[in-house]
Amino acid sequence: MDDFTPAQMARGRALRRAQLPWALGGRIAGLLCTLALGLTPAGAGLVTAVGGLFGGSRTAQVLAGTAVLLLIGQVLQLPFGARVRIVRRRYGLVTQGWRGWAVDVLRGLALGLLIALPVVYGLYALTGRSPHGWWLPAAGFAALLTVALSFLHPLLIEPVFNRFTPLPAGELRTALLDLAQRDGIRVRDVLVADASRRTTALNAYVSGFGATRRIVAYDTLLSTAEPREVELVVAHELGHVQHRDVLVGTVLGAVGAAVAVCLLGLLADWSVLLSAAGATDAADPRSLPLLAACAALIGAATGPLQCAVSRRIEVRADLHALELTEDPEQFIAMQRRLAVTNISDVDPPRLLELLFATHPSATRRIAAARAWRPARG
Repeated sequence: MDDFTPAQMARGRALRRAQLPWALGGRIAGLLCTLALGLTPAGAGLVTAVGGLFGGSRTAQVLAGTAVLLLIGQVLQLPFGARVRIVRRRYGLVTQGWRGWAVDVLRGLALGLLIALPVVYGLYALTGRSPHGWWLPAAGFAALLTVALSFLHPLLIEPVFNRFTPLPAGELRTALLDLAQRDGIRVRDVLVADASRRTTALNAYVSGFGATRRIVAYDTLLSTAEPREVELVVAHELGHVQHRDVLVGTVLGAVGAAVAVCLLGLLADWSVLLSAAGATDAADPRSLPLLAACAALIGAATGPLQCAVSRRIEVRADLHALELTEDPEQFIAMQRRLAVTNISDVDPPRLLELLFATHPSATRRIAAARAWRPARG
């Protein structure tokens, strides 16, 4: 623990303790609300009522029901998200005003509707054709949609929330491009994301596939970290590319989406659940809240497994950064800067790490970097 002062460690713990009840409370509240609507006739009544406002047809019930469920979820999360934001602002991590935050919330809601409405409409088109066998073609469509969104995310979704500008020519840009070239990775450009209008946190990532691949660095990182530390962050991100983590993650996500739809098919054919939800079968639009509840339960149950896989991937990317740069000292310096600037809890309770952490703790990453050179010999 000599890498961090007692004050730095205490500050990270204090932030975690201040925001965790609200962040976790938001998750629990959202899950309970979804279950309350999906496992009781309340959700069916809601779908019937809002569908009736638009003519009462099956299509109206499906589309209006989807929209109102998304809206309820968004409204429910607002107080929890706002409280987390207040806490993070108190610690200096938030720079965006409330108006900008509200605009981002509305953008997220609009994007969610843009994706969800045609997807759910297509789903119920399949259930209408085959109330008991719909899940088989739906699983295939879910896999294809996951792949499509993964490819389109850097091109269509990222620009909705951030502006990107090319990193000006200079030593750092040359160093980052040389780093990618030395790693055998083709990079189209080095971009700067205007993260400072929302946060003081530091980050960088590599996004896109093939000809669209680019290195993206937060402007906060470029203005705060030493150039060599920026290189180490990018080397870690190049590790994800080198090991095809995005591609493998996309394939696993597609398989997971297909399996989840198959599970939904089994659950939606269970008469006990249908009766509790007030629906006749999966083709009944009133089953929409039930499907949402089952999907939420599947997501909550698989969350810790996804986090465990993510941590293993991040450990491998750290190792790649060390092998590419052969600079464990600067890697450790970079981890210190990230942890201190982002006010991370550098040694969180193990249970919280297992359940929710997508990255190893800072102390674990630093310890691995110290062990790297002796292990390499």
